[in-house]
Amino acid sequence: MFLPVAVLLLAVRPLVAQETATERAAASDVVQKMAALQQSLAVPALVAKLTAPNPARDAIAARAKELMDTELMAMADDITRHPEVGFKEERTVRILTDYLKAHDFDVKVGVAGLSTAFVATYRKGTPGPNLGVILEYDALRGTKGDFHGDQHSAQGPVGMAAGIAVAEFLTRTKTPGTVTFYGTPAEEMMPPPSKTVMHEAHVFDGADIIVRSHSSMGTERAAHGFGSCCLNIEGVKYIFSGAPAHQMTPWEGRDALTAVIHLFENIDAMRRNMRPETRIQGIITEGGKAPNVVPDRAVADFYIRYPDQVYLAQVREMVDNAARAAALATGTQVKIEPYGSMRDGIAEATLNEVAFAYLKKYGGTKVQAEPAKPQGFEETGSVSRDIPGTGFSAYTSSGGYHTYEMLADATGPIGHAGFLVDAQAMAALLYDFATHADYRASVKREFDTTKALFGEYIAALQKAYPLPVVKAP
Repeated sequence: MFLPVAVLLLAVRPLVAQETATERAAASDVVQKMAALQQSLAVPALVAKLTAPNPARDAIAARAKELMDTELMAMADDITRHPEVGFKEERTVRILTDYLKAHDFDVKVGVAGLSTAFVATYRKGTPGPNLGVILEYDALRGTKGDFHGDQHSAQGPVGMAAGIAVAEFLTRTKTPGTVTFYGTPAEEMMPPPSKTVMHEAHVFDGADIIVRSHSSMGTERAAHGFGSCCLNIEGVKYIFSGAPAHQMTPWEGRDALTAVIHLFENIDAMRRNMRPETRIQGIITEGGKAPNVVPDRAVADFYIRYPDQVYLAQVREMVDNAARAAALATGTQVKIEPYGSMRDGIAEATLNEVAFAYLKKYGGTKVQAEPAKPQGFEETGSVSRDIPGTGFSAYTSSGGYHTYEMLADATGPIGHAGFLVDAQAMAALLYDFATHADYRASVKREFDTTKALFGEYIAALQKAYPLPVVKAP
């Protein structure tokens, strides 16, 4: 059976986007099915239809711009100048929620047991599509002090401008639907991401779509399919317990710090037996209190990363065994304490390509013509596997992520211009989703099919990483 040329061309992109040759080989059948799905969805025609001239839509985008110009850009600048790290964003949450209350939203703070997480529901909403908007606001922890080097300070104002403009339209035109804002703290302190915690607590239940914005060094979008921005992650602490003694007679104790050092050495020795895409990043968070006392407690904190969750499980086992070996070699005990994870998410072309078209329509610059690798609309994976959504990333900085250059751009012309683009594009797509039942149906069909194909992909990878047979000597 021969596939049409268009389908074969579509099949190339996701294959290239998978991060390793092993994944590409394992995914070949799945990618062909994804290509056929894209062909049936006719995404280019869908984009052209939705983004055609539409005064009603453009009026909503203009309202989002007006809110940014008159009130919310200044709010973004203010939050930028008063950074607060994860779970300490009290001032920022108060500013955001006070604004939402003044615009007909009921607010509940402290959802999912997180003191600075909140949900804001539209008082005038009616049964119909529930349009979810994620607001982030935490700052980075820096050696020179906390700072908004990832521009989370603008995500709240951008999302509120778009969501409020659409909410006003729903009420004014009696269009069925509502808007819900989700305040998600501490994104930079994951894993576990607060969004995963909120999702497991059913905070996002009932959302038909979720959108968010994020800083970017170019106007871009992700390819459709499944993946993660930052690899699949296991967050694990290795806690070693020894016995104290005077450092003049260390043989009377057992040194937990030496065990941690052995753990790092063991990992470095094993790297040649790990696939080259593996990333293992660790720090020593506790290593003793005084030079003249043998440390009886030491702790190492690791992020263990790999492009897919299947081989990641093998890497995790190797690192755990390295910790056990370090404890055995030093006469100490080790407690292995996993505290969070991140996994691949799902991305839909029906959302990403429409969002990208609007980013260009409303003035996005430094446009990246080719899509980036597939990834969910937020870093957790878990939410985007259960609820369709998309991210908006217009060019907002010439600096890299987590840099002082990106911080400077947040309050400068580059950042301001990009934030305006994000707000308008987000408002436009939410309008389309609220007013076009056929569009919602296309998004749902792509999401449901891609989610099923993701299951096939994981099953295929289970066969792709055989363990070597190690015989007894």
